[in-house]
Amino acid sequence: MEHSDQPYKYAQHHSEAEGKKTRRMIWNMFWVLLAITSVEVGLGLVWKEWGINFHYVKMTFIVMTIVKAYFIVAYYMHLKHEKSFLKNSIIAPYILLAVYLIYMVITEGNFTTYMDNMF
Repeated sequence: MEHSDQPYKYAQHHSEAEGKKTRRMIWNMFWVLLAITSVEVGLGLVWKEWGINFHYVKMTFIVMTIVKAYFIVAYYMHLKHEKSFLKNSIIAPYILLAVYLIYMVITEGNFTTYMDNMF
């Protein structure tokens, strides 16, 4: 393997402006994720004192976790700029799993209610 004084081939097509843009995007996403996490932790600490119903707290946590997952997958894993077929092929199994889990929760909840009423 020979060593040369030429710059690496992969670095030829990237400018400092693109690097600054990428670093700015990474830091912006860091601050967004930090803000969402701070709201989740703060809500977890004070929801009883503020008298918020736990059902609303759970729903808020679920929504905020999905938003955080979107930002992580879209920006840190660079899925936002991919073709739609690739996005759908990655996301579709998770959607099917979520639908299946919702079906299972509803089915088991109905069965438990049915069994409680029988005995």
